[in-house]
Amino acid sequence: MGIWSFGIIAAALVLVVSALLAAALRAGRIQARSAASYDVQVYRDQLAEVERDLARGTIAPEDATRVRTEVSRRILAADAGARAPALTGGGRGGVVLAVVLTVLLLGGSGVLYWQLGALGYSDLGLQTRIEMADERRADRPTQAQAEAAQPARAQAQEVNPDYAALIEQLRAAVAQRPDDLQGHALLAQTEARLGNFSKAAEAQDVVLRLKGDTVTVADLTTQAELLIFAAGGYVSPQAEDALRRALNIDDADPSARFYWGDMLIQTGRPDLGFRIWDGLLRAGPENAPWMAPIRARMPELAELAGVNGYTMPQADAPRGPGQQDIDNAAGMSPQERMQMIEGMVASLSDRLGTEGGPASEWAQLITALSVLGRQDDARAVLDNARAAFADDPTALDVLSRAAEQAVLE
Repeated sequence: MGIWSFGIIAAALVLVVSALLAAALRAGRIQARSAASYDVQVYRDQLAEVERDLARGTIAPEDATRVRTEVSRRILAADAGARAPALTGGGRGGVVLAVVLTVLLLGGSGVLYWQLGALGYSDLGLQTRIEMADERRADRPTQAQAEAAQPARAQAQEVNPDYAALIEQLRAAVAQRPDDLQGHALLAQTEARLGNFSKAAEAQDVVLRLKGDTVTVADLTTQAELLIFAAGGYVSPQAEDALRRALNIDDADPSARFYWGDMLIQTGRPDLGFRIWDGLLRAGPENAPWMAPIRARMPELAELAGVNGYTMPQADAPRGPGQQDIDNAAGMSPQERMQMIEGMVASLSDRLGTEGGPASEWAQLITALSVLGRQDDARAVLDNARAAFADDPTALDVLSRAAEQAVLE
């Protein structure tokens, strides 16, 4: 639809609305004049009735005079109301008001369109919108451009001089040994802990190059994540390439899918991003690191994707001791409390052994066994859990943190 066609239609609608308003105003005036005329006739009938009552002697002369005066006053007032529209020009006022309303509607519509509309911009079909999203994705800033646009980052944490010296030694050693896989992997982890995500991504890039065909999904998602963090949350073409390689290896990897969905949202395809994130939301587990940001953004994302009436799935309630268990434990002796804890640990161990469960529950069991002093049992559970989650880098990371907390490695 051209701009002139749109303008003509809009003006026609304004004129129709103005005509309807003018007609309503005119009808109101006619109705008011008819009501006033009716009142005049009623008052005249009352005067005639007074004269009849006076002739019959049912009313005193002085009362008849008082009534005549009051009714006559009301007749004059009602007659003036009935004549007022005609004396002030009748329908002319309605025409003037209709013209004023028309000017206001046309002017207000023009100002509103000037502020919010796009002059000469035609309506976009679905295919056109998809093509525009593809163009935006192809022309978006590079990783270097995105990093250059980031504000200066403060040091993520205080580093004591001795540790700082060790880091400088590691950097120097890795620079002299460009083919040292373990050295570059350690450097990437160290730089990431310090918040130097750009340098960490550079070291991780060397790790990918050295691993070649043996590169894993975890290696690639780590590289993508470092690039995204370095760019302030922006998924650059370089990060997209790492994610694509990860999904080519395992298209169900949740970390890669989360960032891939974020990339689609950033490049104008919230419909596709919504499908990916909704699937992750329903798959769980609830304590996965991507669940909180997905839940925070899903209502807005559903609106952008055109999904009406979307309801997020309820979060799974954590399985563990309830409030009643905690209250009961408060009044127990140390021996009774230890027996209760051991019973809960045994119950958790049996359930995980028969039904399985998310990595967070395995990590909980590892920590609990360590607290109870059962290091050998904790280590055996850790080995079993790592074997069960061998293809899930996120779960392996959860287990590694539990092992560190339990001082198992």
